[in-house]
Order: sequence, then structure tokens, then C-alpha cells
Amino acid sequence: MVHTCVVAGCRNRRTPGTPLSFYRFPRDPERKRRWIAAVNRRGWEPNDGSRLCSTHFLSGKQVKNPRSPDYVPSVFSSPGNLEVADKQEARVEAANALLFLQGQGRFAAGEQGHGGGSPEEAEPAAAAGESGSSSSSSSSLSSDEDNESMGDGKRGRFVHAADMAVHLDDALLALKKENQALRESVDRMSLSENSLRNDAEKVKFYTGLPNFFVLETVMWLLAPHMDGMKAAKLSKFQQLLLTLMRLRLDLRNRDLAYRFGVKVGTVTRTVHQMVTIMSSSLVPTAVFWPSRAELRKNLPAALRASHPDCAVIVDCFKVPFEEPVSQGNQEQHRQRVGPPPGALGGGGASPNVLKYLIGVAPQGVVTFVSRGVLGDVSDKSLAEGCGFLCKLLPGDVVLAGRDLDIDDSVAARGALFKTAAAPAEAAGVQRHVERVISMVKHRYAMLTGPVESPFTAVCERASNLSTFDKVVQVACALNNLCISAAPLE
Repeated sequence: MVHTCVVAGCRNRRTPGTPLSFYRFPRDPERKRRWIAAVNRRGWEPNDGSRLCSTHFLSGKQVKNPRSPDYVPSVFSSPGNLEVADKQEARVEAANALLFLQGQGRFAAGEQGHGGGSPEEAEPAAAAGESGSSSSSSSSLSSDEDNESMGDGKRGRFVHAADMAVHLDDALLALKKENQALRESVDRMSLSENSLRNDAEKVKFYTGLPNFFVLETVMWLLAPHMDGMKAAKLSKFQQLLLTLMRLRLDLRNRDLAYRFGVKVGTVTRTVHQMVTIMSSSLVPTAVFWPSRAELRKNLPAALRASHPDCAVIVDCFKVPFEEPVSQGNQEQHRQRVGPPPGALGGGGASPNVLKYLIGVAPQGVVTFVSRGVLGDVSDKSLAEGCGFLCKLLPGDVVLAGRDLDIDDSVAARGALFKTAAAPAEAAGVQRHVERVISMVKHRYAMLTGPVESPFTAVCERASNLSTFDKVVQVACALNNLCISAAPLE
């Protein structure tokens, strides 16, 4: 099938032996639109037989690289110029024909008037003819040389354009590789989901959790409760990660604001909201009182003979305040557990600390943690006011490494409070609880204190818990998820 170039004024056709190439219009809609615009034929649309010849590309062929100048045809002559060139060519041909006829007429008139003319007259004419022929030949030669030089220049431009396209392709490939390397570097340095996915050590350092699978499980559990949070610049994962970093590394809010590129107020609000969500959804899942059958089934050998009914091992731990507690705050904290006791717990402890009662299963996981009270509140008042006694069943044994003065309170629930009798046993029980407490504090440095004052204000009247009370509970829940039980030996 013979194809003709669709460009207005272009007479190129596909014929046998032609070096030209003829291209279909592209299938890509955007590129096809640009080709049609380049052809510039008003109201015209190509069909399946429409072709564009290779003379309309700088390099003499189309290039499918969008960055190449020959991705779209660009070599065209306007229709007006083509018409002018055609008219000029027609005028030149008419003038040459007229001159030829005039010469023929003079030659015929000379033959009739002079009998063919003398040799002398003929010689100048011949000389003139030779001169004209020579001039015409010289002009033709000059024209051929000009055309040849123009052709060489055009071919040079085509070669230069082709080389440029190759260089552009190489430069584009190098830029793509550099861009990919920069993306990977940014991902490694950023605090994002992708940067932690395959790096367990990074997960452990920033969150305290053992691997990304556990972190992802926590995220899956919390995500449905985070829909109402307002943090446009932070994803749900980043909100969780920011909060865990606050608990894990005890970073200041401004530090976290710089790391995540947000305002300090956003960090403060995010931490408080996330702690509240984790306290209501994660803590009940990870910190719970086991059934008696489960406790006896997994009781460590060290207690199986001496205390087979041991349900929990208890102790108290303390966290200092960042600033001394005012008298008003002391009264607010004391009101949680009733009137001030007659005796101090822990030998006259300072009121400028928060004290918590913690219960640890013999298997090494935290099964109970109280709300915080001022350090000068007795252990007995704390135990009686925090809800710990309600967990006990008749016949349960509560074990401790030291006397907490809660014998009568435990007995009222039908349970038995025991302090390890032998010094070695007492030391072992005490180390067991201290080991679990130290694990939680080591894993979440915020529990080592001092506690900032915004975290100590009561944020929920229903539960009477401060934000830091929830932080302690969340830290214990996260510690239980780390499969880091320290069984009593």
C-alpha cells in the first residue's frame, strides 16, 4: 500500500527504494494529541492509514523517549511558505522558457535577413553561447555545491540531535538511579513505617517492642479507636510511633516536634490522646488477672511445693515528680485513697513522689498496677483504695518480699498474705518483683521520672486516673507483649 505524508505541502510518498520512513500516529492519547497539534490541520483527525514521514523529525526518525526532541515531530514548513516557493519556482521556469523562445526567434530572423549570417557574426554568438553555457554550467555547479553543503549541514544537525538524544537518555537513567538511591536513604533515616518494617533493632530501640510484627499488631488493635484524632500531618502509624518514643526514650515534646516536623502542641495533644486510647483498649487486653486454673497450671517449680496457691506477688515502686507537689495537689492525691493514714508506708517517704502498687504473676508478667498516690500514703491505704483486693478469691495466696501491712485487708477477702519466711526465699521473691519492675522501667524510661506536672493532673473523673497513671499501665501492658517474662527461680 502506498502511503503519503499527511503534512500539508509535503509530497513525500512511500515508493520502492525510498530511504524515508513513514510512521503511524501513536496510540497514547496525550502523545497522539501533540502529534495532531504539530501537523496543524484545522478540523483534521488521523485514521488508520494516516502516516507521517521521517523528514519531520530532527534526527530523521521518531524517538519514544518523552525527553527526546523527536518524541513529537517538529520539522515543518508553513503552508504559506510552500505556496510562495511554488510561485517563485513557476516564475523562474516561465522566465527561462521566454528567454529560450526569444533566442530562438533572433536566431531565425538572422538566418532570413542575412542568409545565415557571416562566420564573424556567428563566432561572437557562439562565444556568447559558450559563455552563457559556461556561466549556466558554473551556476549549476555552484548550485549543486550549495545544495550539497546544505545537505551536509542538515545531516550534521540530524547526527547532533541523535547524539543529544542518546546523552539525554544516559543522563535520565543516571538521574533515576540517583533518585532511587536518595529515596532509599531518606526512608532509612526517616521515622516511617517502611523504615522500621525490616529493621527489628530500630523497632526495639524506638518502641521497646521486640519486632515489627508486634508493633503492627498493636497498630491494628488501636487503629479503629484513632479515627477521631486530629493530627493532619501525622499518619496513624506516626502518632503511635511518636507516643511510644515518648514513653520509651522519655524525649521532650519539643524534641519530638523537631523529629516529626510538627508543632509542640500537636505532640502534647497526640501523646495524651494516644495514651488514653491505649489505656482503654490495650491495657485490658494485655494486663489482666489470670484464672486460678491458669496460674496453677504454669506455676514455677520454685513455688509449686511451698506456695501452690500463690496468685500474685506484690510490691510498691515510686516515681519522683519533676517539681515539688503543692499542698493543694497533695490534698487532691490524698482524696483518692481516703483520709490521711495514721502511719506512713515505706518509713516516712517523701510526698514528692508517686507510689504504685504492682502485682506480678509467678510467671513474670504484670497482672495488676494501681493508680498513683503521694509517697507519704501508707501501703495499706494504697492497697485498700486501688481495687487490688477485689481481684482476690478465697484461698488465694498473696506473696511479698517484705511486710506491706495488708494482712488483715487480704484476710477479709478470704485470702492469705505471706511474707517469705526464709531470708533466701524472701530475697528471691523480692528480686523477682524488682526484676519485672526494672524491666518495665528500663524498657520505658519515662517511668524512671521525674514526672512532668502536666501528666499528673487528673484527666478523667470517672476513673480518677491521671495521664501518668495511664502511662504506667500502658508501659506494663507493652512490657507483657514483649514476651519478657522473668519466672521465679
